[in-house]
Amino acid sequence: MFFFDPLYFIILAPAFILSMIAQIWVKSAYTKYSQVFNSRRISGAAAADYMLKTKGITDVKIELASGFLGDHYDPRNKTLRLSADNYNGQSIAAVGVACHEAGHAIQHAYGYAPLKLRTALVPITMLGSNLAWPLLIVGFLFHALSLIKLGILFFSGAVLFQLVTLPVEFDASHRALVAIRETGLLRGEEVTGAKRVLQAAAMTYVAAAAAAILQLIYFLLRAGLLGNRED
Repeated sequence: MFFFDPLYFIILAPAFILSMIAQIWVKSAYTKYSQVFNSRRISGAAAADYMLKTKGITDVKIELASGFLGDHYDPRNKTLRLSADNYNGQSIAAVGVACHEAGHAIQHAYGYAPLKLRTALVPITMLGSNLAWPLLIVGFLFHALSLIKLGILFFSGAVLFQLVTLPVEFDASHRALVAIRETGLLRGEEVTGAKRVLQAAAMTYVAAAAAAILQLIYFLLRAGLLGNRED
């Protein structure tokens, strides 16, 4: 099975390394700037609310989320959820993360195309992810190329989702940093700190996309659909 195939680990090694680096980076950056108060002593929730209101958006709920860094925006019910540290916290990191999520709410309000595409892909991706692995495992075990191809097709949906996620996340961070500067939510070096936190977080999405692409390449190679087919 490919989990024990040396080729699998050779191909995926760069993604594994990048993922570890990204996780270390984001934890380091967040830990550092979550311990530094912003000069305005504004909480993450208040910063997100202020950012939204400056864009004329008043119908987004901001709620407390459970878990560490469980921050997200839910377009289905226009709800922005922040973990306790980012909801109540008055740190540079809290403002940066909260404003990033507010960036997603602004994307939604303005009909940002990549976000609309990603939202539409969610149910397809969930179905594809649930079906891809069983099809691939059974297909490779029994050398059933038709099942392998079907599994690869479903897995490709997950890869597409990861790729679409990149511009969505980068744009949300860009919107956040622009708003932070323009509104004065953070000042001077505080903006640099928020930028470092968001850059580190962005790398986790890059790592996830890289892993998905390399896995797809591996499946194509093993199936003989890319390069020479194995016997």
